[in-house]
Amino acid sequence: MSNKQVRVGVVFGGRSSEHEVSLASAANVIAALEEAGYSVAPIGITPQGRWLTGGDPLRRLSDNAAANAALAHANGIHAHMPDAEDSWALLPSAAREERLPAIDVIFPVLHGPYGEDGTIQGLLEMANLPYVGCGVLSSAVAMDKAVTKRLFAVEGLPQVRYRVLSRAAWQRDPEAVYAEVEEHLEYPLFVKPANLGSSVGISKAPARPALVEAVTLAAEYDRRIVVEEAVPHAREIEVSVLGNDAPIASISGEIVPGREFYDYAAKYLEDSSQLLIPAPLSREQTEAVRAMAVRAFRAVDGSGLARVDFLLDGASGALYVNEINTLPGFTRISMYPKLWEATGIPYPDLVDRLVQLAQERYADRQQNRTDR
Repeated sequence: MSNKQVRVGVVFGGRSSEHEVSLASAANVIAALEEAGYSVAPIGITPQGRWLTGGDPLRRLSDNAAANAALAHANGIHAHMPDAEDSWALLPSAAREERLPAIDVIFPVLHGPYGEDGTIQGLLEMANLPYVGCGVLSSAVAMDKAVTKRLFAVEGLPQVRYRVLSRAAWQRDPEAVYAEVEEHLEYPLFVKPANLGSSVGISKAPARPALVEAVTLAAEYDRRIVVEEAVPHAREIEVSVLGNDAPIASISGEIVPGREFYDYAAKYLEDSSQLLIPAPLSREQTEAVRAMAVRAFRAVDGSGLARVDFLLDGASGALYVNEINTLPGFTRISMYPKLWEATGIPYPDLVDRLVQLAQERYADRQQNRTDR
């Protein structure tokens, strides 16, 4: 079957704080798929969970996101997409959405919860549809930083010291939680929601007052919170992984954040950070980081794609696996596609390869019996 005969459904938006990031990624993915010769069916999901299939879903969601951001800015409040269904009166109701023609492969471009956490992957497997990227298990465990750390530990991958906090325990006795952290870890610390991406809800805490603020913020996003020791003189190294049963790693890249660390603003709102490709590493360090990236991918039983992030101690040279992202940013300037482009796979060829890997993994799943 030629690319022209394959219809790819690109799903974007979604019920996540990374909604706007998803829209930016989707615009690039759709353009690249069309450039590679595929027929594309855009499928948008509102922040309330409504599925949009007609009337240019990407433009509709983008326009509404921009309108809400402008309204929030004018009122001097933090920009959140509206919760009330009435806020979407400008969009057709789900009942009046156009019926989609047959879809051959789904390309999820949904960052964060409800997109890369196994939920949509489970839906697609129930519908028996091929889809790009990691499966239910690998998506779910990779989304949960606490569970991922346990798997990395079993694999013997080096990690910084950390603690996992419960929001319920913190709400019940915050002083006891802070004391537990200080007993086991040394400042400065990084505090993160266990299930989120794009550095949303992440803070650096050099001392107790900042720790209190950081845990309070992270608790707004998740019921579990990961607290990690900061790496001295940390350098942020990233590697892209591609494949199913025989995954390969790209060359490495380094992020030099324009802020103290690579937070949401540094990633998406400002242009002060630098991306160094390839990362200025020794040959031994380069080989080590690429090998660790594949090991991390295998540890979560990854398929299709993932980006593995590392922290390198600039003084000692110690290398630590930080996390794995199974649906990384996919704009043309995002690190995942840029690393592959530098390795020799241009953006259109990359999305083409991902669709082929989705079909390969689907064919493999079809060997499983579903009867007795």
